[in-house]
Amino acid sequence: MVRLTINGKAVIVPEGTTIMEAAALNHIKIPKLCYLKDINEIAACRVCVVEQEGKEQLVTSCNNTVQEGMILYTNSPKVRRNRRKTVSMLLSQHNMQCAICSRSQNCTLQSLANELNILELPYKEEVPKETWNADFPLIRDGDKCIKCMRCVQICDKVQGLNIWDVTSTGARTSVGVSLNRDIETADCSLCGQCITHCPVGALRERDDTQEFLDAIADENKTVVVQIAPAVRTAWAESLGLTREQGTVEKIAAILRKMGVDYVFDTSFTADLTIMEEGTEFIQRFTSGDLDKYPMFTSCCPGWVRFMKTQYPKMVTRLSSAKSPQQMFGSVMKSYFAQQIQVNPENIYSVSIMPCVAKKAEKDMDFYYKEYAGHEIDCVLTTRELDRLVRSEFVDVAAVKDGYFDTPFANSTGAGVIFGATGGVMEAALRSAYVLMTGEKLEADAFKQVRGMHKYDWNEAELDIQGKTVKIAVVSGLANTRKLMEAMKRNEVKYHFVEVMACPGGCSGGGGQPIHDGKELAQERGNFLYFLDQSNQMRYSHENPDVLRLYEEFFEKPCGHLSHELLHMEQ
Repeated sequence: MVRLTINGKAVIVPEGTTIMEAAALNHIKIPKLCYLKDINEIAACRVCVVEQEGKEQLVTSCNNTVQEGMILYTNSPKVRRNRRKTVSMLLSQHNMQCAICSRSQNCTLQSLANELNILELPYKEEVPKETWNADFPLIRDGDKCIKCMRCVQICDKVQGLNIWDVTSTGARTSVGVSLNRDIETADCSLCGQCITHCPVGALRERDDTQEFLDAIADENKTVVVQIAPAVRTAWAESLGLTREQGTVEKIAAILRKMGVDYVFDTSFTADLTIMEEGTEFIQRFTSGDLDKYPMFTSCCPGWVRFMKTQYPKMVTRLSSAKSPQQMFGSVMKSYFAQQIQVNPENIYSVSIMPCVAKKAEKDMDFYYKEYAGHEIDCVLTTRELDRLVRSEFVDVAAVKDGYFDTPFANSTGAGVIFGATGGVMEAALRSAYVLMTGEKLEADAFKQVRGMHKYDWNEAELDIQGKTVKIAVVSGLANTRKLMEAMKRNEVKYHFVEVMACPGGCSGGGGQPIHDGKELAQERGNFLYFLDQSNQMRYSHENPDVLRLYEEFFEKPCGHLSHELLHMEQ
């Protein structure tokens, strides 16, 4: 243990503790901008400086450890002057049009400037100008970048893609796409983790809210909306509601107030995905196709983009099943269009997703009979949903729960847990076991695949009629690369692998609400499992609406029509 004094208070902390952590342990706040524990501890911003008695230079608290007998001041006149100067200099090179920034009121730089009572700048404003493709799903506003390097470190260390890097030198130092590439040709997975870890508004998703509002206003359009499982566990965070208050049925009610014609739960097509993907797994497993390499899930477009750019020779190992988002669009513009007697061209299909990569996935071509277009017309992130709710001036606390439309009103707990890492695998195993053995195990029998992983990935074995099925679950693309390389070296062998690009799965997706310095994927995922346990139906193959869809339209999983509409060539 180390004894030191902070702001006149004697404290004792473990050896190796940083000054910032020592202060936090004793309820002393030291402001920061660039710091992310274990990821970005490079003292790039120098906002966290403190004064150490006996030293002329101020000391950064994020990457210096405590020493016996230290006497520190975290907010002395010298520290305050230096901190104000540093933040003022950052502001002089920052686009300060806060009123029209997506991160307004949720910006660490804005909050820090307010806390330091900076009311005018002593420096000349010199805001850099950069060009960017406004049509790309991920938008970078270079005039808001504060060179904190968080995006660089997150992409390098957590996702292992090295998309971002420092460009230029000296006063022109900035951050841009690495290796002199443009973002369109770089192997970006569109996971959006750089967005959720940016402390300002330098990175964001492309805003598609106006397209959505225009479709609602178009009398010729029938607007149908699907809400992804992980959205329900996060959308209320920035609107002042608890998770229990912010139900998915409340979202349905708000959307109807806005003029949406039909609202559905993507958990329904998650159940449909399990029927298709689970059946495909059984066929490939029993035929011996998985003896050497596994079948990988294909629900996560960030992971699919990663596979296609990093391991193109393994693409055939992906399940051919479309993601729940795309299956929803297929059903809407085929079966549902027939049911409501509307031309598929006049159905405007909207997804509300916790994901940025879904904005790119929607551009997949779709062909059904005489109709050619897209299954999904518009994708909104959870953050865009929140902005829409605010723009409607809705008293969300007073809104009563709505409902989902027929004929797809039912979904199971298995569909809901798609939003958590391990959820797709668990849902698939629940139904696959029944379909292979005719026996039904308790729904929680496969819970060993749940949750964030202490190590690089999670694995388990399951005995089905004397055959051992080896499975793995991984989230985060750096972890995924480790798994892929281990399989290439024949160090590990699996039959079925679930991959989610974002750490913790969709609950920690790049389109979710941002809480700077907090990782909420685990907490959100746990809530999805709570909803699963509260659901009377917990097996996808028991969803009566899914069974009716097969009876009336698709006939059977992995049949001719379902292959035509619900599967794709990888």
